[in-house]
Amino acid sequence: MNIIVLYLIAVNLISAILFVYDKSAAMRNKRRIPENLLHFFEFIGGVFAIIVLMYAINHKRRKLSYYLFTWILLIWWVAAYFLVISKLQLHYLFAL
Repeated sequence: MNIIVLYLIAVNLISAILFVYDKSAAMRNKRRIPENLLHFFEFIGGVFAIIVLMYAINHKRRKLSYYLFTWILLIWWVAAYFLVISKLQLHYLFAL
């Protein structure tokens, strides 16, 4: 399996664990995960799990600043993915 795919699986798994823990802590009035740490894991690739979990467990959807920043990171990751894929396709075409 591709190293990038393994990396994204690992980062999304860690992000999901942190996000679910934060939801659980919020419900029990316990110490929460700092938003900056959640955003850091989104930035390094965990945004995909966070977006799904935002809707699945109904967490962090009312806080507009968090919500918008997460969607911006998702758009950034999708754009980066397509830029990399298009560059690889061009490289492949010119290598023929």
